[in-house]
Amino acid sequence: MTDNLPPQNVEAEEAILGGIMLDPQAISRISSRLVPEAFYISSHKDIYQSTLRLHQQGKPTDLLTVTSWLTDYDLLARIGGRNKLASLVDRTVSAVNIDALAELVMDKYLRRQLIGVGNEIVQLGYQQEAELPAILDRSEQKLYQVSNQKFSTNTEHNSTITAEAYSDLENISPIYPTGFYDLDELIVGFEGGTLTLVAGRPSMGKSACAMNLALQMMLLHQLPVAVFSLEMTKKQLEYRLWSLISNFGQHKDFNFTPIRCDRIRRHRAGLEPLDSWEFENLAKIVGIASELPLYINDDRGITVSGIASECRQILAREGKLGLVVVDYLQLMASDTGGNRSYELGDVARGLYKMAGDLDVPVLALSQISRAVESRQQKRPMMSDLSQSGILEMVADNVILAYRDEYYNPDTVDRGLLELIVAKARHGATGTASVLFDKSYGIIKNLQR
Repeated sequence: MTDNLPPQNVEAEEAILGGIMLDPQAISRISSRLVPEAFYISSHKDIYQSTLRLHQQGKPTDLLTVTSWLTDYDLLARIGGRNKLASLVDRTVSAVNIDALAELVMDKYLRRQLIGVGNEIVQLGYQQEAELPAILDRSEQKLYQVSNQKFSTNTEHNSTITAEAYSDLENISPIYPTGFYDLDELIVGFEGGTLTLVAGRPSMGKSACAMNLALQMMLLHQLPVAVFSLEMTKKQLEYRLWSLISNFGQHKDFNFTPIRCDRIRRHRAGLEPLDSWEFENLAKIVGIASELPLYINDDRGITVSGIASECRQILAREGKLGLVVVDYLQLMASDTGGNRSYELGDVARGLYKMAGDLDVPVLALSQISRAVESRQQKRPMMSDLSQSGILEMVADNVILAYRDEYYNPDTVDRGLLELIVAKARHGATGTASVLFDKSYGIIKNLQR
C-alpha cells in the first residue's frame, strides 16, 4: 500500500548514536559501512555526521565533544538540543551490539533505496520514445548501485576523502603492474577507473599486446579479465591464447612444445593435420587455459552499455575485475552515415565513464590514421589517433605501437615492439621497448 511507512528502525538508530557517544571505539567498527544517508531521522543523520567528522580528525566522540561540535556549526538546536543527545546516551547500556545494529539500519536504508529505484524503473518503462536497450541499461545501473551500496551523491567533505586516501596507502597493491618493466616505469600499472588506449596501424601487434597484458594480469595478480572482441571470434582468440601459453615464461615448468599462431589454423584447413603428440601437447595447454579467470565476448554489435552490463555480471560473480579489453574502438562506432568522429568520441567517453563507475581499468585498442603511410617517418604520434581528438582527451594513457621491421625489413630493430607512451595522466611519457615474436604472439621484456 502506498500509505505504508518506509522501512526504518528509529530505535536502532538511537542505540547506534548512544553507543558511539558512550564507547570511544564504537565508531571505528561501523564507520566504513554505515553511511549518514542510512538514518531515517534527519537529526540522527546530523549527529552521526558530526561523530564521523570528529573520528576522522582523531578526536573523541563523547557527549561533550559532540555537543561542542554541533554548537560550533549551529546544528545543536536543529537536532533537538543537549537534552536530545543526553537522552540518547542515557537510554544506551553499551555498544556491544553496534555492528548488528548498523547492519539493521543499512538494511532498512537499502530497502528504501530499492523502493525508490523501483518507482524510477516503473517510470522508465512508460518512456515509449526511448530505445529499450537504453532503458534496460539505465534500470540495471540503478539496481547495481543499490546492490553494491553506491549512493547517488558523489560530493564528499574533504575530511572523508583524506581519511580514505590515507587508508588506501595500506593496500598491498591498489595499482597492478603490467609485468613489462619498461612500461611499468612509465605508467606504473593498471588502476581502477582508468582508460588506456593502445593505438597503431594494422599488424603492429596491438591485439597481441592486449592478450599479453591480459595474461599477465591473470597470472601475476590472479585477477579476472574480460575481453570484448569485435574483430576476432571467441575460438580465434582461444587458439591465439593457446599459442601464447605454449611459449609463456611462467609456464616453462610444464615443458610445453611451442605452437605457432598459424599451426591450428593450418590443421583446421586440412593442410597440415596435427600429429598425436601435438594433440597431447594441446591437451595440457587446454588444461591451463581452462583454469584462467578469463571471459570472452565476441558480439560484433555490442555497445558500451552492453559491455557495462556484461562487466557488472562478471563483478557480481567474481567480486572483482582486473582488466577489461575492448578490441577495437572504431568497430564500435556505428556506420549509419552520421558523424563518425562524434560517434567514436561517444564510445570513448562511454568507456571512460564505465571505467569510473565500475572502478575497473579499461584497455581499448584503436587504429591510427593512414596519414602515417605517406610520411617518411612512420613512427606514430599522438596526432595520428584516428578520427577523433576526444580519444587523447579522455584517455589516461595513450600507448602507440610501432614495429620498425614492418616498414624496414633490414632494420637493426628486428623483433622489437616499441610501446610509445604519448600520454600518461598519472605517469611519464617515453618509449618502452619489448621483444615481440609474431609467430607465437608473445611479448617479452628485454634482458636487463
